[in-house]
Amino acid sequence: RLMKWHRENEASRRIATIPGIGPIGATMLSMKAPPAESFRSGRDFAAWIGLTPRDHSTGGRMRHGGITKAGDAALRSVLVVGATALLRHIRAGRHKPTAWLAALLERKPPKLVAVALANKFARIAWRLMMSGGIYIDHLTAWQHNRNQASEDRWSPDRLTSLAGRTRWKNQ
Repeated sequence: RLMKWHRENEASRRIATIPGIGPIGATMLSMKAPPAESFRSGRDFAAWIGLTPRDHSTGGRMRHGGITKAGDAALRSVLVVGATALLRHIRAGRHKPTAWLAALLERKPPKLVAVALANKFARIAWRLMMSGGIYIDHLTAWQHNRNQASEDRWSPDRLTSLAGRTRWKNQ
């Protein structure tokens, strides 16, 4: 029944395009989360789930502790498990990490990186719920932009404008 609901729900299908979330995490996010419009930002949404660092600041000195664990424990757990699964795929060489994630993996312990990645998943999911779009990873976006630029370079409109410019320079 869960997969049937996932296939019928547009928001759940869009959220499932994020690598590491999958149909179960996407279904839980779209079922349990309030409307995305009720949050000002993705950070507020991640804080509602309980994935932001606890703040122990005093006297202008910023100190962040562990996550707040304020929101839904099951939802938070599904996001962290999805992030952990993605990290396992990266370590096995089946997935290429972004520069941000690779740098974080070098500096921080794996479980902390998994929580940071789950926080990022929540922020991306909020953005997808707000915009109605789908997730396109950095490599796919780069390839799409490169292909689009190649197509634009040889489009009839561009060739006409280039020919016009060439005529103007030759005259």
